[in-house]
Amino acid sequence: METTRRRIIKGLLLTAATTAVVACKAPQATQMKENKTLPTAFAENTAVQDTTNSGNAKWREFFTDPDLIALLDTAVKNNQELNITLQELEIAKSDIQLRKGALKPIVGVRAGAGLEKVGRYTSQGAGDASTEIRPGHEMPDPLGDLTVAAFARWEVDIWRKLKDSEQAAVNRYLATVEGKNFVLSSLIAEVANSYYELLALDNQLAIIQQNIILQDKALEVVRAQKEATRVTELAVKKFEAEVAKTKGMEFSTRQQIKETENRINFLLGRYPQEIVRNTTGFMDLVPASVKTGIPSQLLENRPDILQAEHELTAAKLDVQVARKEFYPSLDISAAFGLQAFKPSYLFRLPESLLYNVVGDLAAPLLNKNALKAEFNAANSRQIQAVYNYQKTLLNAFTEVSTQLSNIENLEKGYQYQAQEVEALNKSISVSNDLFRAARADYLEVLMTQRDVLDAKLELIETKKQQLNAVVNVYKALGGGWK
Repeated sequence: METTRRRIIKGLLLTAATTAVVACKAPQATQMKENKTLPTAFAENTAVQDTTNSGNAKWREFFTDPDLIALLDTAVKNNQELNITLQELEIAKSDIQLRKGALKPIVGVRAGAGLEKVGRYTSQGAGDASTEIRPGHEMPDPLGDLTVAAFARWEVDIWRKLKDSEQAAVNRYLATVEGKNFVLSSLIAEVANSYYELLALDNQLAIIQQNIILQDKALEVVRAQKEATRVTELAVKKFEAEVAKTKGMEFSTRQQIKETENRINFLLGRYPQEIVRNTTGFMDLVPASVKTGIPSQLLENRPDILQAEHELTAAKLDVQVARKEFYPSLDISAAFGLQAFKPSYLFRLPESLLYNVVGDLAAPLLNKNALKAEFNAANSRQIQAVYNYQKTLLNAFTEVSTQLSNIENLEKGYQYQAQEVEALNKSISVSNDLFRAARADYLEVLMTQRDVLDAKLELIETKKQQLNAVVNVYKALGGGWK
């Protein structure tokens, strides 16, 4: 008995020594710390601003057009990409359950039957031949084997390897949640931008049609002037070409309207149909005032930043899990049940009783290349996740700064374009009067009409860009998903 105890103690000491050696040989992860520091303001020479942030506003409150709100509501419910992302959430949630299951013992019930025939002239066969179950009865040949037992197996998480794996799965689930929020934010912005583009195209079409009417009238005047030999056929042909060009623009714009409607319907998850909207008053729309808050609020409001942060946390945990693969693992297995070679003996207790408990402590010693490769890959993914986080942070700040500058410059540019349109509108009647009085040639009239059309179309385009810039800065601040 004393010898057995000494052997057990020696075995435990040897195992402990092996554990210490193996643990010392586990590779170290690359230590990289992400930088979360952002500038204090989005623009240079700007003092710290008010913390009021438009990114915190719900999209139903930020947008006021009832037709746009109805479209956004449909998109949130039916968009296919968003629905696909929601299924990614379910997949990530299932992975958490899988990791949690690894922390718990595996318990099951096993029933089996078998038949074995061994050679008589073997150690087992000779022993069976001389064994009697009861007087006058030798061991049966062939020998049956009937088993009914419960069994359990459990890997003891002594290094928190399994717990770290579970936490990595949790962070990936949270990253998927933020990914869904980012898709939602992008969807809101894309539908709103497409809606404003559609309104702008409607107004451009109206301007083109109005200009066609003016050009037709001017063409009639030029034809009359030709009959009076005051202009040549060249002037008539120039005006006819200009009218044809403008009519061609009408159908090109109609096609753009159709494409924009179809794009909106696709985002809404429905087949092409007319988009309900109010085309009047577009030029009177005033872009919403945007409050940017302070840059550090991006860390909480931007879903893509939160997603990158959770992915980075998961990557760090993956490195720890891969490192702990070099440590010994402790497995405990047990079984309890009944076993006999004949059915009539199966329920005879305690003779048919079966039970065992086994503990295994195993550590890798040789051929660690696979573990090293797994660790190196996890370590590289961690470094990659740090760089991705920094890139996402830089991109978020840059987007806000760019859109704020865009809003300011578009506002200034719009004022001058409006003055240009006003001046050109007056020049049309002046050029027509001068042409009738033979004090201006037909080219001046032609160029004036062309300039007016271009200026009006550019003014509408600038108005659309103003509205889009506000939508984009709202998205850049992290709005649209709440």
